[in-house]
Amino acid sequence: MAGPIRFRVSGEQWDGDRVDRELRQPLASKFGATRRRPTISPPPEYEACRLDMGNGDLALFAWYAEAGAYWLGNTETPKTLWRTEKETFEEAPYPIARWAQRELLAELESTDPWLAESDHIAWFFLPVFFSKDGRQTTRTFFRDHAAGFPDATRKEGLEFYESFLSTGVFDDHRYTMATKLGTSERVDLVRMRATMAEFNTAKLLTDLGYTVTPEIALDSGYALDFRVEETGTLVEVTRPEPPTRRRTGTPTRAIIDTVEGKLSTQLDAHPDAVLFVDCTSFRDDEWQAVTAEQPDVGHEPSVVYRMRPDGRAAGYIRGETILNLAAALED
Repeated sequence: MAGPIRFRVSGEQWDGDRVDRELRQPLASKFGATRRRPTISPPPEYEACRLDMGNGDLALFAWYAEAGAYWLGNTETPKTLWRTEKETFEEAPYPIARWAQRELLAELESTDPWLAESDHIAWFFLPVFFSKDGRQTTRTFFRDHAAGFPDATRKEGLEFYESFLSTGVFDDHRYTMATKLGTSERVDLVRMRATMAEFNTAKLLTDLGYTVTPEIALDSGYALDFRVEETGTLVEVTRPEPPTRRRTGTPTRAIIDTVEGKLSTQLDAHPDAVLFVDCTSFRDDEWQAVTAEQPDVGHEPSVVYRMRPDGRAAGYIRGETILNLAAALED
């Protein structure tokens, strides 16, 4: 499975003839590649082209006369570029990164204008919206599944995450968080909803004024989802699938079964971590059963909550933590 889209960097000299010979022709023999001028003009010192494949793949290539070139594509990489280094949008020179992203955003506006209208979502998830394997599945998740809300419209799901991402909370961790949505050819709703649970938990914490850093690698060998910088508190997130999507059980059983897998791993190694159990996938009646019982999930401190598309969150807390979490939850 290919990962998120990244540049390949060549330090060799390029010209139009070499581009045609070593890039377009090998791709044309397999996919029917057509070389075109990009929609967005490249930086002044660069020449550039785009290659559109008959199977819908796309590649951008920009080269500098005195040696140096950047390839970005969700198609098969031509052999001449196999051993080149890779760079993210943040690692590449700003003029090149800006040009390539503007070109991809223009393409997204042409193919999926409903998605391009959400400026921050389109920009943030661009590495997966144009990944080789995940470009259709990630767009499908936002289009057909309201980004994980079970009873919301596409518009409501987009507006919720557009509002959150516009705060810039994860701008410095873009590839880390965007890639979690996945670059798979199959729409894996369980994993995708679990990814959005991390965004939901981050929203709860940042709305309270906390600063969160994702993917904290620890000496235990585990990586926990977040660290709250103001307190050093570690946070782990899980999102149970509701009983309507499971073979047997009740809403409480769904929660306990999901948490159980973490009790002997991350949470056993880090018992002081705060566990956030995101029940956003639960319907109203399922959630009401949870709040009526307020079950012990097997770990303290824990926060069991459900997020709504309008930004409201409700839930309960088990155990003590120095984080002021109650202020984020409705009674």
